[in-house]
Amino acid sequence: MKDNVRRYNNFVNGKFVESTSTKTIQVENPATEELISEVPDSTLEEARAAIEAAEKAQVGWARLPAIERANHLRTISAGVRERTNAIARIISEEQGKTLDLARMEVVFTALYIDYMAEWARRIEGEILPSDRPNENIFIFRMPIGVIAGILPWNFPFFLVARKMAPALVTGNTIVLKPSCETPNNAFEFAKIVAETDLPAGVFNVVSGRGSTVGRELASNPRIGMVSLTGSVEAGSKVMEAASKNIIKVNLELGGKAPALVLADAPLDLAVEAIKNSRVINTGQVCNCAERIYVDNRVADEFTEKMAEAMRQTTSGNPLVEEGIDMGPLVSSAQLNWVDNLVSSAVKEGAEVLTGGKRAPDRAIGHFYEPTVLANCKHQMEIVQKEIFGPVVPIVTFSDLDEAIHYANDSEFGLTSSIYTKDLDAAMRACNEIKSGETYINRENFEALQGFHSGWRKSGLGGADGKHGLYECTQTHVVYVHYDGTKK
Repeated sequence: MKDNVRRYNNFVNGKFVESTSTKTIQVENPATEELISEVPDSTLEEARAAIEAAEKAQVGWARLPAIERANHLRTISAGVRERTNAIARIISEEQGKTLDLARMEVVFTALYIDYMAEWARRIEGEILPSDRPNENIFIFRMPIGVIAGILPWNFPFFLVARKMAPALVTGNTIVLKPSCETPNNAFEFAKIVAETDLPAGVFNVVSGRGSTVGRELASNPRIGMVSLTGSVEAGSKVMEAASKNIIKVNLELGGKAPALVLADAPLDLAVEAIKNSRVINTGQVCNCAERIYVDNRVADEFTEKMAEAMRQTTSGNPLVEEGIDMGPLVSSAQLNWVDNLVSSAVKEGAEVLTGGKRAPDRAIGHFYEPTVLANCKHQMEIVQKEIFGPVVPIVTFSDLDEAIHYANDSEFGLTSSIYTKDLDAAMRACNEIKSGETYINRENFEALQGFHSGWRKSGLGGADGKHGLYECTQTHVVYVHYDGTKK
């Protein structure tokens, strides 16, 4: 084992605890394929110990005034800001995103924590009129208890905050399981927490496999809600495990966002926004444009512009090469998935205008060329299945009816976009496209005060804003009858 390989321990009940497991999970740098760290392949007993610690801490944590819980969050966000550059390098090293994007992720994480802390004085209940005299009906928003968070690998540091901050400010405690591909940043987050006075057991991190730690977090009767960001397959397994104890599930799963480019669209804007969707984080973003539908009348012009934009895209090792647009894919498995999808599309008749293969100048690392595919058909696998890579498949349409039909003909429904100067077309798309979010003449990127929520197989529940905060609460209705005769 190399001396420079970092080793992390689980963070349970306010301290780092050496794992009893004889197994570890090895983490590589996807740009160099070098081993960079080892984390525990934790046992069921270790997962249960974290859940027990969270359960014991939750009662006292919920009794604190919400503003005091918020002050703890602000202390954590300050620690995140102090380590922006160091954490960004760790994210880039294990995940492959550019340093600029990694820094943005860290900054946005701190901003998100502060935003959720601001809700401490805004958590609202309701007062309802009663049908009876001398009675009031109150609806309180109460904490759920212990929340389990299962994290993805594409924006792993931000997802710590997305799951932790709303849970904690509403009086819950949390146990997080980071992705096996990108666990280091979660443990670095835990180091920040360890330096604050957050009560022990409120925040816990346990690494491990989905088949062991993940299943335990989803099925343990002490868990009140399990929140997963990941694949449809993982979401199905979580739902199945949670059903045993009727545990609430919150799922953000796959996306296959359609982008509709109408004949009157601002083409340069559409090209830039869609290109950025396919390049940001090397296309490994669930809400970005994944299938492009272009009006026949502007298809040639749009396709030519898009191909040229993708040809200008630069890639490399984010920790060595500055100013690049994208890094490697996260793993060899992801590289093979993208390559197989493109190869299948070509066999089905798609035309490669640029890219279409593993980067030939990169003997090491999981690099794939920025790719544009013309002559795609709506039924093709590459148009139906999530790519999660720097690939732009283009399908043409003849009118808005056909475009909307294509947009809705999918098992997913996370985000969508439309590019047009026609207000009627834009509003019709808003009302008829079946997805949780629609972006009009802008990039696919949600606001922290919005509500990031998918339809169909893209998930259940959602995150961000007021509605995301209230996902971490349950209602308690109280009927108060009083005498009414006293003067």
